[in-house]
Amino acid sequence: MKKDIPVYDISSISELRNEDILISRLAPFAESHKNLHNPHRHKFYHVVLFTEGEGRHSVDFQSFDITPYQIYFMVPGQVHSWSFNGPVDGYVINFSVPFFQSFLLRSNMLEDFTFFSGMVNDAVIQIPDPFRSKISALFEDILKEATCNQPFSSDMVRVLLLNIFILVSRLNVHPNETINSSYNYTLLKNFQKLIEKNYSALRLPKEYAGLLYITPNHLNALCNDLLGISAGELIRNRIFLEAKRLLTNLDLNITEISERLNFTDSSYFSKSFKKHTGFSPEEFRKRTLEKITGEASDLHQVRREIH
Repeated sequence: MKKDIPVYDISSISELRNEDILISRLAPFAESHKNLHNPHRHKFYHVVLFTEGEGRHSVDFQSFDITPYQIYFMVPGQVHSWSFNGPVDGYVINFSVPFFQSFLLRSNMLEDFTFFSGMVNDAVIQIPDPFRSKISALFEDILKEATCNQPFSSDMVRVLLLNIFILVSRLNVHPNETINSSYNYTLLKNFQKLIEKNYSALRLPKEYAGLLYITPNHLNALCNDLLGISAGELIRNRIFLEAKRLLTNLDLNITEISERLNFTDSSYFSKSFKKHTGFSPEEFRKRTLEKITGEASDLHQVRREIH
């Protein structure tokens, strides 16, 4: 039996059938949506703040230990799953891509926040002690607004969400990133946006350098200085992340995946994938499915022990 990773929109997991926003405490959400413990994708932005509990959370095949006051920011298309060691609580907010677009003069403002870049290491943040009560209070206010049925409640939710985003972005979690407003940082963000739009068609740093009106050497130096990796590696990371995501869809064979990613043939794709990840596409697919089955079995075992 096939076990493709499912893709959810907000209405499919919201009892209110609201297509743009879902707001909930984490404990009842996790309990009522146990299918979301297994790997899946979203078509929406997904924000989770853990305030209690522990376990593991996997985002785009990177695994993190869950701790209290850890916040996750996820963008549409990412693959994630979680497994909990006992009860957890916190808050979960899902909102659609256009949720802010009609509200903000700059419809792409969310792209200004590093944690919404799709780079997993930038999207998992531990909230420092002095800010925990303030951020928790903002989430509580959002919950109240979502249920009060008052005029402009949706707009107030947007305002409070932006308050959270701005506050978290000011935490300076990475002290070395003091150049957020600099020309080089803006250039890097533009490069990453171009990769996101063109990774299956444009493979060479010089192609992106041309679109950015800089030299390939400048682009490579920029990536090495700010990220510690070359421009070419940044491009390849995005290509093979998409390959991993596509491999979770069992309806696609290796040839179809290689064609989607614009490889010349499946053999070259397989060799490149193994060079980048250490596994052949078939091995990665098997290991991922085994992990899905194993996590599900572990979860069922824990539930049996509890009951």
